[in-house]
Amino acid sequence: MRGEEGDAAGEFEELDELEEETPNRVGLTPRQARRIRIVLASVLMAAMAVVLVVRLASRTSVLVVGVYGAALVLCGVVIELSRHGRTRLGTWLLGIGLAAALASDWLLLP
Repeated sequence: MRGEEGDAAGEFEELDELEEETPNRVGLTPRQARRIRIVLASVLMAAMAVVLVVRLASRTSVLVVGVYGAALVLCGVVIELSRHGRTRLGTWLLGIGLAAALASDWLLLP
């Protein structure tokens, strides 16, 4: 019995030391960052779907479907990356990918 109590007390001391070593966070927790990026990617996915519908109404083209379809897939990939904790990678991918989709819309589509 006494050995078990000593082990538990040692574990609590280690946890206290770990908490003291970690600096106080000023920003978001990882869970909050993941949720924000998931919501952001979901909103951008809905916006890309609306832009796809508007662009298809004005001009039917396979290129329009390809550009905005790729943007929709990219948003889905970012949501999955955020769910698995890869939020920085997802943020960079979302920013660069959507910028490329909008640039290709401006450059390629009449």
